[in-house]
Amino acid sequence: MFYYRYLDKLFFSTRTYDGFEEVQEETAQKHEGKIYFLHSLNPENSRKYFCVNHPSLLFVKEENIDLLHIEEDHQAIVPQWIVDKIKIRKVMSINTSYPNWKDALDYSPPKKWRLNIVGLGDVGSTLLIGLRLLGGENISSIGIYDRTPNKLDRWKYEINQVYCPGNYSFPEVDIIHEEQLFDCDMFIFCIAARVPAVGEKVQDVRMIQFEENSKIISDFAQRARTSNFKGVFAVVSDPVDLLCKVVLNASNTNENGDYDFKGLSPEQIRGYGLGVMHARAVYYSKENPKTLHYPKEGRAFGPHGADLVIADSIEDYNDSLSLYLTEKAKTANIAVRDTGFKPYIAPALSSGSLSILETIRGNWHYSATYLGGVYMGANNRMTENGTEIEMLSLPSLLRDRLKTTYDKLRSIV
Repeated sequence: MFYYRYLDKLFFSTRTYDGFEEVQEETAQKHEGKIYFLHSLNPENSRKYFCVNHPSLLFVKEENIDLLHIEEDHQAIVPQWIVDKIKIRKVMSINTSYPNWKDALDYSPPKKWRLNIVGLGDVGSTLLIGLRLLGGENISSIGIYDRTPNKLDRWKYEINQVYCPGNYSFPEVDIIHEEQLFDCDMFIFCIAARVPAVGEKVQDVRMIQFEENSKIISDFAQRARTSNFKGVFAVVSDPVDLLCKVVLNASNTNENGDYDFKGLSPEQIRGYGLGVMHARAVYYSKENPKTLHYPKEGRAFGPHGADLVIADSIEDYNDSLSLYLTEKAKTANIAVRDTGFKPYIAPALSSGSLSILETIRGNWHYSATYLGGVYMGANNRMTENGTEIEMLSLPSLLRDRLKTTYDKLRSIV
């Protein structure tokens, strides 16, 4: 390892870097607080920064689906004091291939978040209710924006009249204008160009929405670039994983059509669709005695749609039970449609409100984050050192399923 001092920060790397003061390991060991691991990977398919939660991440040559799987090969050659730092999440990895990589040195999540919600349809308005009722300790304010003035006025009046005696700590909700869209810590995109009507026969609703929603969200991504937005761009509209990649591409494309890495960084963008798929798997797991263990032992991966992966258990994986729960979760929206209603309440709350709140609280939750060139849902949390994706010892059958889903996502966007 090589060790460097820069201002009041300590860098280390497996390669040499010019322009920094090199120090001996004995000096580096005395550094208190977090340390920064510098590496250089192709920014076209790798993150700018993230939280290191396992020593194997110091030796990654290419970011891909293997980031979900624990590899123990390199742990023995990492100094124990660095391993100890990793265990308490005091190591941030920074990709120096990004032209503005030093910006990551100043990264720090806000104590209380300012949220702006764009789109007050069924999903956006239900999500707003959840955030208003549950977010008092973590949210300072919620801005709302929609192109229908009457809808904005209605929600400003109604939602700000929600209180209970003795508890007035709910975040205030204010109407915002276009120039204020990115004056926030999290921008929440809930606009949907088209949702198939109840009774319309569809196989995968989210793919029907992809083309039109892509056009709309690209415009907002460009606005985020122009505003030099430093917060989180949260995608709730379907298909969240694919639209996240659209946001990344659009925000990093300049007026000449060139990709310049000067827009949003990959970790600024998150997709909120997997939370409800996990919740649906929990619901159906209670109907079968053989799957009652899922809430404690299982995991959800992938998109909010056809290529979802539900694992009934990580430690005792059963492929047939996992496929059973996957199919149940995938088709749950059709079951709701068969009742004559659009399935938006559970998605807005499980994928939206609850998952967003867990994000800003720094807790484990399901959302789509950047994984080797695509956005793919998995259990993760936002820490003071960047995003930490849960790494597990995955059984081979499950790894094969994840690889199939990952490859499909890469082939689309």
